[in-house]
Amino acid sequence: MADEGGYRTVDVVLPDGRRLKIRPIRPDDRKRLEAFFYRLSPRTRYLRFGHVKDSITEGELAHFTEVTPPERGAYVATAGQGAMEDIIAVGRWDMLPDRAGAKVAFAVDDNIRLRGIGAAMLEELAGAAVSFKITKLTALVLPENSRLIEVFEESGFKYRKTLKEGAYEFTINLKEQEEYSRRQALREHVGRSAGVRRLLAPRRVAVIGASRSAESVGGALFRNLLKDGFQGAAFPVNPSAESVAGVFAYPKVTDVPGDVDVAVIVVPAAAVHDAVDQCGKKGVAGLVIISAGFAESGGMEGKERERLLTEKALYYGMRIIGPNCLGVLNNNPAVSFNATFSPVTPPFGNIGIGTQSGALGLALLDHAKGINLGISCFVSFGNCADISGNDLLEYWEDDGNTQVITLYMESFGSPRKFGRTARRVTRKKPVIAVKAGRSSVGAAAATSHTGALAASDVAADALFRQAGVIRVTTIQEMFNAAEFLSRQPLTGGPNVCILTNAGGPGVLAADACEALGLKVPPLSPETQKKLRQFLPPAASVKNPVDMIASATADAYAQSLSTVLDDPAVDSIVVIYIPPLVTRPGDIAEAVKNCLAAKKTSKPVVPCFMMSEQMMTELRRDPRFALHPYIFPEDAVQALAHAYHYSVYRNMEEGNHVTFPEIDPEKVRKKLFPDAPEKGWLMPETSLALVEAYGIPVVRTRVAMSVEEALREAEKTGYPFIMKLRSTTIVHKTDAGGISFVRGAEEAVRAFTSMQQRLKDQGRLAEMQGVLLQPVIEGAQEMIAGMSIDPAFGPLIITGLGGILVELIKDIAFSIHPLRDVDPERMLGQLKSLPLLSGYRGRPRADINAVKDALLRFSALIEDFPEIEQMEINPLFVLKEGGGCLAADVRVYMKGT
Repeated sequence: MADEGGYRTVDVVLPDGRRLKIRPIRPDDRKRLEAFFYRLSPRTRYLRFGHVKDSITEGELAHFTEVTPPERGAYVATAGQGAMEDIIAVGRWDMLPDRAGAKVAFAVDDNIRLRGIGAAMLEELAGAAVSFKITKLTALVLPENSRLIEVFEESGFKYRKTLKEGAYEFTINLKEQEEYSRRQALREHVGRSAGVRRLLAPRRVAVIGASRSAESVGGALFRNLLKDGFQGAAFPVNPSAESVAGVFAYPKVTDVPGDVDVAVIVVPAAAVHDAVDQCGKKGVAGLVIISAGFAESGGMEGKERERLLTEKALYYGMRIIGPNCLGVLNNNPAVSFNATFSPVTPPFGNIGIGTQSGALGLALLDHAKGINLGISCFVSFGNCADISGNDLLEYWEDDGNTQVITLYMESFGSPRKFGRTARRVTRKKPVIAVKAGRSSVGAAAATSHTGALAASDVAADALFRQAGVIRVTTIQEMFNAAEFLSRQPLTGGPNVCILTNAGGPGVLAADACEALGLKVPPLSPETQKKLRQFLPPAASVKNPVDMIASATADAYAQSLSTVLDDPAVDSIVVIYIPPLVTRPGDIAEAVKNCLAAKKTSKPVVPCFMMSEQMMTELRRDPRFALHPYIFPEDAVQALAHAYHYSVYRNMEEGNHVTFPEIDPEKVRKKLFPDAPEKGWLMPETSLALVEAYGIPVVRTRVAMSVEEALREAEKTGYPFIMKLRSTTIVHKTDAGGISFVRGAEEAVRAFTSMQQRLKDQGRLAEMQGVLLQPVIEGAQEMIAGMSIDPAFGPLIITGLGGILVELIKDIAFSIHPLRDVDPERMLGQLKSLPLLSGYRGRPRADINAVKDALLRFSALIEDFPEIEQMEINPLFVLKEGGGCLAADVRVYMKGT
């Protein structure tokens, strides 16, 4: 099911990696449906209708195409566009009399029935049904219809299967979707991974626009295929050349003999559509479109050109990388597929690189080559017209050659999908991401550069953190982290030992450790004693271990061996500054031999502070197999990223939380008998909403006049807080709408003063009475809120509350919906957490009540998608065991 339910057009990926459009049926589909019916074999018609059916009437066609959801609905899977669009599958439902269930039926074109279309149709029907409050689907299936039986049984839905009048009756439960969601994610993973695999491991490739000129993009790209030893067959397509780089050329891709798995298109933008049509007729499975001039250009012409490109590819079932990209590189020696125009090819290794920027891709490949960093594959996905970073994650999850994933991203295609996929992938292998557009200027530049809407950086941070993605801010930081993770084991803890032959770099490394969440504790007395046995008296053996400038290669080896034996040491940073008495090669060899002898599972991070030229020579020397960092801060930063990733890997993944005692529909009918209008709810309605979800609230009374306020004050008790009641004045403090009241005279004065202040501001009509609440003492004020990010959807926030929340800004964000582990992790990000934990003798606050309130708050947001903004501020947190109380709740509805 797609991220959001409803009756809408969707683009799905089948198990073989091909794409398919599924949309609601329309009245103008009558002729298409008739043609589809007569293409079905007699047996398929019999399985669909339960009897022999040789013809279909105009009345039946009208009945099947003119539907009125939710009573009757239907989806069709189609191939083609415009007048050439054909129906290749139909799935429909008819609501049962109880209106809680619906009867479903399916038919799939005989020629493509084994490609997973039935499962895709069921997913979309189920999604639409749930959006219409349908809780079960029923179907009568003949016993010989084994394929449809398999679709139901393998769907993951809970079902009941009974034999009824010679047919199986399936009843599918749409309420319980845990297993369905797991299997649906697996089906999507298989399809998306297969789609990328087809593009990265082809056997026969055509380059449309291959040029005789080696200086042109098409010429350089085709020659890269040949130069790097592509293990398949490469065909240049150029109507103006007999051959390219000594290979016979073809005027059109349709002229190429045999099949073509992938076509690389390097022609002007205006010629791309024709090239895509030719590829579709040839049966090409995938396209890598280098050409620019599409949505990234910013104009309507480019956006329309990209829209038509996507439609054409969908029509032919092809997957696309690009347009506006550098190309792809699969470094696996069994494939050696270099379809880029990069002048360099880095060595084969275990790091996968995905980049949204083609120009940056050139620099990434050049830098990887320069530092001798091994790359498994490289994908420049450009405008993400189809394949995006989400698809690459699905592919790299299973790719045995890729152990570390790096991404340069300027936008998210589907943030929720990225989060779900990355959360799963990071449990297996690290994902490192540079997300451009952190600043408003950068976001605007990213938008104009890629044609994609840059999302909020706060939301991106929250998404990466929850999914376990290592976010870095620079390309150099990305390479540093990737190199560490591709060569080193994960650290088992935060304790770092620093070995150095110079005091200054050791201090820099220690400072960096403390700043980045690592620790540099003193070494144990036993370890210090062992170091003293061979280091000179001037050496420091506490931590950092300063072996002084005269330290020899043997001293490095002995010291490293000694600290590796210390069980309290989790990792070691080895710093070397070349003095006159030792050579870098000797130190590198000593470190390498020590590691080989110890066979340690602890990371050892070398840092050789010397020139880049000397470092490059050392890195490329096969005798040492060491890849040191130049500066200690870089070494420590890479180690810190690995440590925090290791901590994430060891955390519980968490589960989605449900509250069975809450009936959302009952709450909706009680509080909103009529659809709420756009705008802020009355305060008491907002309080009742959170209370219905199990979040306790401060006892609140409403008064419309001074006289009524005095009567309600007697019930509330003095002292109390009087608050302005209004659906338009949100910030009561700014409007003078909050008063502390000790007695009846103050109550009268507070009410009339509010009236006068608002009258002076010309806003008296916005006052709709007052609220009276008892004073809550000894509580910590917190905030729980939600706002909707245009790209990411709802963001949940919590932090220090009260009127200074925007000034102090001690808040944590999380992507909705929350899992059971998320509230604790959000609270752990707050600087003010000690205020809840018993800071300087304060009583401990009820942290568990805050966690529970945040989970219930998230559940409320899930059940009421019509809420656009919501905030509980303050949320009073009482002493441990006392719970929490919502005092002010503001809810803004989207309206109908």
